[in-house]
Amino acid sequence: MKEDVRGIETMKPGTIFRLFTALVFLTGSFYGVRGVMATQEAEYSVLEKQNSFELRQYEPQIVAETLVEGDFQAVGNEGFRRLFGYISGENKKKQSISMTAPVSQEVEYEKIAMTAPVNQLKVDGKWRITFLMPSDYTMDTLPTPQDARIVLKEIPGRVMAVYRYSGRWSKKLYDEKREYLMALINERGLKTIGEPIFARYNPPFMPWFLRRNEVMIQIAYEGIEACHNLGKKVAQALTQRENGMEDKNEL
Repeated sequence: MKEDVRGIETMKPGTIFRLFTALVFLTGSFYGVRGVMATQEAEYSVLEKQNSFELRQYEPQIVAETLVEGDFQAVGNEGFRRLFGYISGENKKKQSISMTAPVSQEVEYEKIAMTAPVNQLKVDGKWRITFLMPSDYTMDTLPTPQDARIVLKEIPGRVMAVYRYSGRWSKKLYDEKREYLMALINERGLKTIGEPIFARYNPPFMPWFLRRNEVMIQIAYEGIEACHNLGKKVAQALTQRENGMEDKNEL
């Protein structure tokens, strides 16, 4: 019996490419593509977790950032392109640093490992796009960007409320999840600082259904303390109630 392959022959090239890309990431067999995936994520500890919501304590970070003008989706692509160029070698090396590939003191640029997430935050009508720098670098050892639109900054430790989701990088979906996050924050009586951040953990060619996205916003410490104190009181009340029930059972 002859196999019917008409469906494959008539498949559009774009569809074939998307299916191939999905297969690559599902199997993890194509090293050349996976090599650009993030190998290090921002360090944090989870203070509270409820389904897709988390309250996290982040460690201090160094980021490379650039400001981009435009709409929500376009700025993410432009910012990613600039910052990816920086970590790919569009920089001025300060000193020789041990890497996977051999380097010498004479090399004038340096490749930096890709990290996650890529953050997007609106500031004064523009969008601030940031790449997290690997933790083994300092402000003194990071190479200088050749692109004047890119700057390096130190971010102190902070507490962030986070809502995690998968899907496309559309503003509509982001706004929907941002509203979920703000509702959860309000339920806990927490105080926010600054504007929400859109965090992307995958490169643009990752299939949308495999992407890890997050909406996050900084939380004031005093709000967290009040929230935790309330949680302790509730826990104490439940314990006292359980103890009271046990005492009754013993009578």
